Amino acid sequence: MEFGMFHEFQALPGESSAQSFANSFVQVDAAERWGLDAMWLAELHFAPERSVLSSPLILASAIATRTKRMKIGTAVQVLPLCHPLRLAEEVATVDQLSEGRLIFGVGRSGFAHTYRTYGVDYAESRERFAETLQIVKLAFTEERFSWNGKYFNYENVRLAPKPWRAPWPEIRIAAASPDTYVEVATLGHPIFIAARTGNLSELAPLVKTYRRAWKEAGHPGDGEVYLRVPVYVANTEEAAREEPRESIMHLLRYIGDRLAASATASGARVIENRAARGEKMQSIDYEEVLRERMIVGTPASVTDRLTELRDTLGLDGILAELNPGSLIPHDRVMTALRLLCQEVMPKFK
Repeated sequence: MEFGMFHEFQALPGESSAQSFANSFVQVDAAERWGLDAMWLAELHFAPERSVLSSPLILASAIATRTKRMKIGTAVQVLPLCHPLRLAEEVATVDQLSEGRLIFGVGRSGFAHTYRTYGVDYAESRERFAETLQIVKLAFTEERFSWNGKYFNYENVRLAPKPWRAPWPEIRIAAASPDTYVEVATLGHPIFIAARTGNLSELAPLVKTYRRAWKEAGHPGDGEVYLRVPVYVANTEEAAREEPRESIMHLLRYIGDRLAASATASGARVIENRAARGEKMQSIDYEEVLRERMIVGTPASVTDRLTELRDTLGLDGILAELNPGSLIPHDRVMTALRLLCQEVMPKFK
């Protein structure tokens, strides 16, 4: 299994932006030192109470220059908000700087308020995502190309630089709605799944749908599945249970409120069930969170739970959210990271 840390470059209460960056880079450096496989960067806009990570590719570039081994991923770059050619240039540049360690994780994001602030209609997000991804792939693979689409038109484009890896950095795509699992499988890309807005026990049928569609599309293998999930590791079960309580519950209420509010937004689809999912996140109790939306415990119990999920879902890796909600102090995040790297991860290698 590939072990990664999903990082939001959290802004803790009362902390300056400079301190948020400093603490986050301490965690990044420790992850490199302790042997973590990958550092995953979120993309969060206009949420100063939560994060300073609005520019994942800039931070990926900074991490590339201070690490030598660890992979660097975007989880996810929100494609409908990007200019395709500029994005292709930046992704290729980071891939060059990291000597092929970039994983290009992409998605649409469910936060309609970000689209409104950027002046992009959320109803266009699916079409914009598909068109942007096609253009970026062409830019990576073709010496010259032209494009005449619904949102973008280009003539005789030549991209420089090209990515370090051919034909492109590994592309992984986030899926939150059932039909997206089939679409990603058809395209032939690995998939991100998440427990934050749904239960872990609900994921197995969706993963089966992805793998069935993968085979029907004629791709070799089974398709790769990566789980983003809040993880908290401590030296005792009590500490693992209680230390993240306030932070994770704060996060679920925060996202639940925004998810429910977006249910009537332009582009929201019935299949996404936003209102019910948002309401559930706002009313869920901590016992259910521990059972269904987090992995918490000592290194031994976290290892057991991950083994169970790996076997049930056929996981190829995880993106561990070690500070979901941005309220867990830096020193405790460091302890959780160390225990994950030194006592849990070796059991899967």
